[in-house]
Amino acid sequence: MPVVEAVATVPVPPELAFAVSQTVAPVRYRWDPFVREQHFVDGAIRPGRGVRTFTRSRHGLVMVSEYVSWAPPTNVGMKMVRGPWFFERFGGGWRFAPGPEPGTTLATWRYNFRCRPAFLRPVAERIGVWLLRRDIRRRIAGYAAGCADPEVLAAARRSLPPERRR
Repeated sequence: MPVVEAVATVPVPPELAFAVSQTVAPVRYRWDPFVREQHFVDGAIRPGRGVRTFTRSRHGLVMVSEYVSWAPPTNVGMKMVRGPWFFERFGGGWRFAPGPEPGTTLATWRYNFRCRPAFLRPVAERIGVWLLRRDIRRRIAGYAAGCADPEVLAAARRSLPPERRR
């Protein structure tokens, strides 16, 4: 399966970097250029393993995803449950590690996917790599800007346990 990846160093510690990545509407719309609409489904009120989300992209595509891993503040993984017809499979993972300087984080975002129908896969996946690489780079750049946005950071801090809000 093809994989695309983007990496950014952000000026906040891993716990806060992770929290920024998990912000929800309307704050998420300040930094995430990919998302036009996003919300939890099935009555969920916060992220976690097994929780599903509905996402409508700025392109108008809709996907329902499920958290398959949830390990704050180091990583989160999701898989597509329902989505665009041309994806047979789609998954994403975000990792957060201490950055090169104190108080920074190295954020690594990765998508993997498989296109259908099978006879178009060789061409479709080449196009998919090009499009998704462009999209993930824009998205991580928006995320990095969010990690410097006082409103986004304030919302992310509120999601942390009181003793960890710094």
